[in-house]
This record gives sequence, C-alpha cells and structure tokens, in this order.
Amino acid sequence: MSKIRNIVLVLATATLSLGALSLHAQQTTFRATLTGAAHLPEPVVTNAEGQLELTLSPDGKKLSYKLSVKDLINAAAADLHLGPASAIGPLVAKLFPRGGGAKTGAFSGVLAEGTITSSDLIGPLTGAPLSDLIEEMRAGNTYCNIHTNDGKEPPNSGPGDYRLGEIRGQIQ
Repeated sequence: MSKIRNIVLVLATATLSLGALSLHAQQTTFRATLTGAAHLPEPVVTNAEGQLELTLSPDGKKLSYKLSVKDLINAAAADLHLGPASAIGPLVAKLFPRGGGAKTGAFSGVLAEGTITSSDLIGPLTGAPLSDLIEEMRAGNTYCNIHTNDGKEPPNSGPGDYRLGEIRGQIQ
C-alpha cells in the first residue's frame, strides 16, 4: 500500500510541476530599446536612451511594464503607439506620467513602472480587450516613445520640444 501511496505522491508532484511550467510558459515578455536614432519623422541627436520591458500576466489580463532611461532631460510623457518602425501611429496607452508630473532636468533611472489593463487602452483600442494590444505587439506593430520638453514652442505644434517624442523603440 505504501508503494501505491508513493507513486500517487510522485504523480501528484509531477502534475503540479507541469502545471507551474505551463503557467510560466504562458507568460510573455516584450522589450524595446529607445534611441534618438529611431525617432520619426527624423532622427534626434541625443545622448538619451531607454529600455522598456513589458510582461504579460499568465491570465493575459495585465501587462506589467518598467521603463528605464539614461541621460534623459525634461521627460514630459511616455506612451505606447500602434505602428511599424517606419511610421508614426496612434497613441494606445500612456506610461508616464500616470498620476504624477513631468520630470524637470536630467534624469537616469526608472521613469515609469506599472500595469496596463484593457481599461487603460485609448485611441483606436478604446474598449478593446488587452489581447488586441498583445496581438499588435507580437506582430511588431507597436512602439514606445518618450516626449521631452525644453519649454520652447516648436512651429505648428503644441507645447514641448519634440511633439512626437525624443527617443523611440519598436517593441519586440
């Protein structure tokens, strides 16, 4: 009888381990490296750079993100957009500021960290499930950009030095 019990325990442990592996396998991580060279419509000469990491929850309902930057000056906003590397696309989620204000002066470190759910989606993804954004990310059709503001008005735009962003990176 104890042999049977040991076999049952081994099988139960193996089943739990496989279940945990299955949940871990469903977790997906996306990354982007942000540079001035990737900025559109024209590259921006800047020492600023950034890294974005997005991790999808096992149930597919939350996308955790961490946006780190180096040598960024006057960070005003950071956003996710739909679009290929060769085009400017619509805003679909705000990363920074969310509940806070812009950063004045030089900054290096974690600019933004948080979670995106379907209720955070805006623009063409308003009301859509988070899976729509994930599909676009998997297709290489999303990017992140960070806007900066030196307090000068660029021609034909609203406030901010780089209306379309200063550094940008395609999400992969």
